[in-house]
Amino acid sequence: MKPVHVLVCGLPGNMARNVASHVLADSRFSLVPLSLTGPGILAREDTVAGKTLALVPPEKHAEALAKARQEYPRLVAVDYTHPSAAAGNTRLYAAAGIPFVMGTTGGDRKQMTETVAASSVPAVISPNMSREIVGLTAMLTYAANSFPGLFKGYSLSVRESHQHGKADTSGTAKALVELFGQMGAKNAPEGIVMERNPQRQREVWGVPEEYLSGHAWHTYTLVSPDNTVKFEFTHNVCGRDIYVHGTLDAVAWLYNKSLQGCPGQVFSMIDVLAGN
Repeated sequence: MKPVHVLVCGLPGNMARNVASHVLADSRFSLVPLSLTGPGILAREDTVAGKTLALVPPEKHAEALAKARQEYPRLVAVDYTHPSAAAGNTRLYAAAGIPFVMGTTGGDRKQMTETVAASSVPAVISPNMSREIVGLTAMLTYAANSFPGLFKGYSLSVRESHQHGKADTSGTAKALVELFGQMGAKNAPEGIVMERNPQRQREVWGVPEEYLSGHAWHTYTLVSPDNTVKFEFTHNVCGRDIYVHGTLDAVAWLYNKSLQGCPGQVFSMIDVLAGN
């Protein structure tokens, strides 16, 4: 089987770099030698595992995508850019006719879904690309649908810590708050507490030094109305590989799905896990 051409957008960002390096090492894929980048990036080239990629500035995005679509017919884009660019990039991929995996968190999810629905391409859009965390979310979704009053009256507090460069609140945290809310829990007044300070992450949270630049530590605490019962759900992710593996699975799945003919459909990582 010929490899799927993967266009990784968001270089020189860390997540895009990690995805690109794994694409190069995976025989299922071939890395397209360019990447859409954001405003203010002065460099016009970047190197990943010895391969040089052209960095395309915003004013040339549409042109570059149209050319890539012609040159690489087996093409899927992967977006790890910035929350402020996610909706606009969705419009660009849709206009160019390129199926895409949106790994960037944040952005207007409703707008992105509507853009894809009006287009000729399918997409995977997910607040989290980790198979394991998505599986946990699926379990909680089942609980929310099956036992809507399970945590009625409980208060919910959430703490999440990510590397300093993460601009937005965790999409996973938002999704789980909604699910616990469907089960009757009320979010605490402080809402989701974000930590982006490396010193506090090291000294207060206990994040290992080598993972301060890339981690996702979440704790969800549920307390009963009379304070006699407490439940805690914690997932601590160090590094970024857990998201890369899920992203590449999504690329392979989406490409095969596109061959079946599913224009305008938005899929989640749960669809990818189910393999339907």
